[in-house]
Amino acid sequence: MARLPSASFGPLNQGLQVGQNYGSINTEFHLPPERPETPPPPFATIPFSRDPDFVNRGNILDQINQQCSEPPGRVALVGLGGFGKSQLAIEYAHRIAGGQPDIWVFWVHAGTQARVEEAFRTIADAVKLPGRNQPEANILQLVCGWLSNERKSRWIMILDSVDDHDVFYGPTSGDGPASGDACNGRPFATYLPQSRNGSVIITTRNKDLAFRLTGRRQNMIEVGPMEQEDALTLLEKKLGSLPDTDVAADLVQALELVPLAVSQAAAYIQARAPLSSPEKYLAEFREGERKRSRLLEHDAGDLRRDGGASNAIFTTWQISFDHIRSQRRSAADLLSLMSFFDRQGIPIWVLKPSRIAKDAMRAKGLDEAGDGESDDSSSATDGDTSDGTDDDIDGEFEDDVAMLRDYCLIVADDAGDEFEMHGLVQLSTRRWLEVFGQQETFKQRYIERIAASFPTGQYENWATCRSLFAHVQVALGYRPSEDTVGTWATLLHNGGWYAWSQGRYDAAQQMLSKARKVCEKRLGKQDEATLAIISILGLVLLDRGQWEEAEKLQVQVMETCKTKLGAGHPDTLTSMGNLASTYRNQGRWEEAEKLEVQVMETRKTKLGADHPDILTSMGNLASTYRKQGRWEEAEKLEVQVMETSKTKLGVDHPDTLNSIGNLASTYWKQGRWDEAEKLQVQVMETCKTKLGADHPDTLTSMGNLAVTYRNRGRWEEAEKLEVQVMETRKTKLGADHPNTLTSMSNLASIYREQGRWEETKKLEVQVIETRKTKLGADHPDTLSSMGNLASTYWKQGRWEEAEKLQVQVMDTFKTKLGADHTDTLTSMANLASTYWEQGRWEEAEKLDVQVMDTRKTKLGVNHPDTLNSMGNLASTYRKQGRWDETEKLDVQVMETCKTKLGADHPDTLTSMGNLAVTYRNRGRWEEAEKLEVQVMETCKTKLRADHPSTLMSMGNLASTYRNQGRWEEAEKLEMYAMESFKTRLGGDHPHTLTSMGNLASTFWKQGRWEEAEKLDVQVVETRKTKLGVNHPSTLTSMANLAFTWKDQGRHTDALSLMEDCAQARQRVLGAGHPDTLWSLAVIAKWSS
Repeated sequence: MARLPSASFGPLNQGLQVGQNYGSINTEFHLPPERPETPPPPFATIPFSRDPDFVNRGNILDQINQQCSEPPGRVALVGLGGFGKSQLAIEYAHRIAGGQPDIWVFWVHAGTQARVEEAFRTIADAVKLPGRNQPEANILQLVCGWLSNERKSRWIMILDSVDDHDVFYGPTSGDGPASGDACNGRPFATYLPQSRNGSVIITTRNKDLAFRLTGRRQNMIEVGPMEQEDALTLLEKKLGSLPDTDVAADLVQALELVPLAVSQAAAYIQARAPLSSPEKYLAEFREGERKRSRLLEHDAGDLRRDGGASNAIFTTWQISFDHIRSQRRSAADLLSLMSFFDRQGIPIWVLKPSRIAKDAMRAKGLDEAGDGESDDSSSATDGDTSDGTDDDIDGEFEDDVAMLRDYCLIVADDAGDEFEMHGLVQLSTRRWLEVFGQQETFKQRYIERIAASFPTGQYENWATCRSLFAHVQVALGYRPSEDTVGTWATLLHNGGWYAWSQGRYDAAQQMLSKARKVCEKRLGKQDEATLAIISILGLVLLDRGQWEEAEKLQVQVMETCKTKLGAGHPDTLTSMGNLASTYRNQGRWEEAEKLEVQVMETRKTKLGADHPDILTSMGNLASTYRKQGRWEEAEKLEVQVMETSKTKLGVDHPDTLNSIGNLASTYWKQGRWDEAEKLQVQVMETCKTKLGADHPDTLTSMGNLAVTYRNRGRWEEAEKLEVQVMETRKTKLGADHPNTLTSMSNLASIYREQGRWEETKKLEVQVIETRKTKLGADHPDTLSSMGNLASTYWKQGRWEEAEKLQVQVMDTFKTKLGADHTDTLTSMANLASTYWEQGRWEEAEKLDVQVMDTRKTKLGVNHPDTLNSMGNLASTYRKQGRWDETEKLDVQVMETCKTKLGADHPDTLTSMGNLAVTYRNRGRWEEAEKLEVQVMETCKTKLRADHPSTLMSMGNLASTYRNQGRWEEAEKLEMYAMESFKTRLGGDHPHTLTSMGNLASTFWKQGRWEEAEKLDVQVVETRKTKLGVNHPSTLTSMANLAFTWKDQGRHTDALSLMEDCAQARQRVLGAGHPDTLWSLAVIAKWSS
């Protein structure tokens, strides 16, 4: 055989010859040795440019720097996708690259094994690792060796998007290493050396993975939403400017301060400018869930996000959802269920599946996997676990929770009892479910879960209701399926019941109205469930002051119950009691009493004297008696209710505390303030201990005690309590809640008593406007608040403004409630007082007589309100000089008050003071003095010596002494009153100024004109400042000063001042007012 020709490979590969060979041939190819490469100076392999819109986030970069400053350092930025972890890492990397050129900065995208290998190949090329080009070179090992070599330059490695456990540690299923041959069977995590030469920065969504890679919880930095200021800065940088910062603030809050969502919104706005703007985007975002989803799925791209990463926040998060679903189906199902809750305060016990619940769901074919798909992933609900123990179920649930927490999708509170989620994460989850066709399944499951967990609104259940109520409000907005609509209605019934018990009337009415509509359609108008809903709805309307609507519903319930259940059925009796309460609020006390007596007697017969329902009916009847001024009867019932409640329910039961509060109200009406206060303090302290300082019942008790303090002249204590009540209600219930407005109104009353007019007016105007908006301009509460503002104007002498409001209030009350309603009569009496001050005594008398006669008919001759109206009419007669008629009424009122209320009741003392004024004006000074001494001494005993009422009674007695020429005694009393008023109320309070004016008059009577002048001048100037130049009290003090000047011989000054006074009175009071006519008469006399 001929020789084969030789094969020559040239000088690069010499010595190989292949001839004829019938055996195996083993041949090695030897590449020429690599030329040694000069190691380059350190540089960065950051694939992203620096972000000109970067916003520093507190001290996060400083924390990273601190962790990396002492290698070997490892730090993990942990948080949801889109929260800016990578942006922080990019900024830090650029700062190191720019500020420390002797440090290598390596960027590794760690989302997949292939991306990691690609990045390590880039590092090997960058540092020119010898042997990297060999066919069988282990790049990972080469790079690891270089990184471990402490003779090399310092380095920092950023591992971005470390979200897949399998990439770093291999699969958890035990099927072998996911990395295959590339890692030679070693987990990639082992190629990350802990070298003193370098540090590793990790960005991840997975807390568990972050912990495994860093080794310490302290090395994990949680990256959450931005601060509002930072989010606004980011939005401004993206848009260039923010024309309206308030709108911008609302927008970033709506986006929950998520950086990617803010950037996404800015890109959307810019792409559609000028048709779009932050304001228009926000309006679209608020239109509804579908619109929000569309906006948040918009992907505008970002040069500083990895090419495989979406710039849409929804898509970013749904990657995590998909991963959870593939790893642990039950955790994905738990996330799906939680997405329908309110974002905060999600109780663990509601989420936790019991074995019974799971078996029940299987029986329904509703196992937690949901869509019927099967997979091989580990799931707490896949497979046959019906024989599993509760411990197994608990363990599975805890594993689900752990996975969701590791992915930063949920956060637990400190106690581990409740979870919260970002609202946008919930929205994204629901959108994700919609894509899989499972949104409706989990929505209905949520309705069933909440309905099964939320109890009735009885007191015993309040703690549970409170923890779940926000979630019931969420369920209100969900449309139930045909299968769950009945369950949904029950949930709304219970939710409305609880909301009513807490004074949250808007929510209660909304829930109960929807529940009523469902039940009437499904069960009929006469079904017991329907009637139960209507009954509570009627109570809501009652508490909102919508008495006609409430009455209509309550009559419907009562009549149906009588027909369906019988007159003695407990539900029938309850409906009768509810209707009676409406009658009581309408001032229809005879009708209320008739029903309440009937209910009480029937319950006694049917249930026994100490049954809780009996106690309720007795308490209601007592309230009616109290409204009628029948305080002894009210007290008798209330004491019985209180004592029985203490025995049957316990001292600290809410019903017991309510009965104690009712008895305190009766004591208060009787002027027994010590007893009232003692009970009110007891109720308040018990409520604080049992229910909490911010519970509605606690706040009500604090408000009641504040009213008692106010009436006792303890205004600082009253103000402190009322401010606390108001602020707490604002926080807990909202600024426009009826109870909040009530506390604001009460606080305004305290300010009014203290002469703090501007603060009073500010609060009252706010209350009026809010009530007009929330309740309507003709609602009784709105009208009452208008009457309060009129009282403030009246106190300020702004009688035209007061009159305008009072006429409006009176006419509206007449139309809405009738001419003989108690509120109508009160408004008429207030208007009469304004006419009285204006000297329009005939008009005042006409109203006073009408009020008195109507009250005699409606309430009885002896009712306190009737007696008050008789006293008002007497004052009008007194101004007209009709002494006989005045005295007759004064005596009648006083004697009746003594008999009905007691000799030391505040109303009795007022009537005695009024009669004393009449005696003084008739020159019957001894009789006046006798009464005034008695009033003063009783006030000292009942109220304290420095109480405003006591001090005013001293002033009245001093006036009598002055008229008798007993100037030293008058001066002594007036001096004490003045100094006490200064201490208690301040030097510029109206009562203080009145007492100064009285003392000046006593000095004047004694010819001590310099002392009189000094006080008169001080009173004039202070009243000008506090009340205004034209206030009637200011003009009175000017006239007094003019007389002092006249007696000092300063005739010109006196005449000029009196002329100014007369002109002002003509403008303010009118030419025919008695004070104007008197001033003109004095001028004429002095001029002649």
